[in-house]
Amino acid sequence: MLGTGILRGMVETAKNFAGSYHDPERLTTVEYPEQRIAPKENARQFPFLVHDTEDPMKGLRCVACQICEKECPPQCIYIVKSKDKRADYKGQMQLYPVTFDIDLSVCMSCQICVEVCPFESIKMDTEFELSNTDRFGGLLVNKHQLAKSNEHYRKIHPTEAAVSDAALAVEVAKAQAKAKADVEAKAKAAAEAKAKAEAAAAAGPVGAVAPAPAPKPSSPAAATAAAPAA
Repeated sequence: MLGTGILRGMVETAKNFAGSYHDPERLTTVEYPEQRIAPKENARQFPFLVHDTEDPMKGLRCVACQICEKECPPQCIYIVKSKDKRADYKGQMQLYPVTFDIDLSVCMSCQICVEVCPFESIKMDTEFELSNTDRFGGLLVNKHQLAKSNEHYRKIHPTEAAVSDAALAVEVAKAQAKAKADVEAKAKAAAEAKAKAEAAAAAGPVGAVAPAPAPKPSSPAAATAAAPAA
C-alpha cells in the first residue's frame, strides 16, 4: 500500500517521542563537553598498539609481520621491520617494528587490522577527540603515540580483553613448557654424552693391538751358514 513506509516511520518517531518522557536517562540533556558519558564497550574509533611491560617499546606485542599493513583497505598503516631480533614479553626472540605509523586522516576505523592480527597486538580505542590544528602531521601518529598498556585495553573493552588474555595465557604456558622441555632435553643429552665418555675412559683404548715380540738373536753358526759364498 502506498505510504506504508511513511506511516511506519511516523509510528517509530511517536514511540521515541513518548518514550523520552518515561526513560530517566532521556529526561536530562548531557551538557557536553562539561559533562561526558563513558563510551560503550563496543565503541571503536582508531587503532592502538598493546604493550605488556612497563617499557612500552620493549613490551609491544607487535612483531612487524605486516599483515595489517597489507590488509588495510585505505593503506594508512606504514611499518618498517627490524633486521635483528630481541626478546619479547614472553621471552621469545622476535622481530619488532622500527617504524609503525598510522595516518588517522585516512583511517576509516574498519577494524580489519584487529581481525587479521595473529598476535593480539592491535586493538581499537574509544578515544574520539582528536582535533588538531595540523591536518597532516598532527594526524600521522607513530608507535610511541600508539602504544597503550594492556590495562587500558581491559578498561575500555573488558569482555574482549578477558578472551584475549586467556588465549595469550595459553600461548605463554605452551612457550614456557616448550622452553622447559628443550632445557631438559639438552641436559639429558649432555648427561648421556658425559656417561659414555666416562665409560670409554674406564674401559681403556678400544681395539688396541698387542705389540709383537722382539726377535731372538741368531747363533754365530747359523749366521755363518746363511752368509753367501764368496
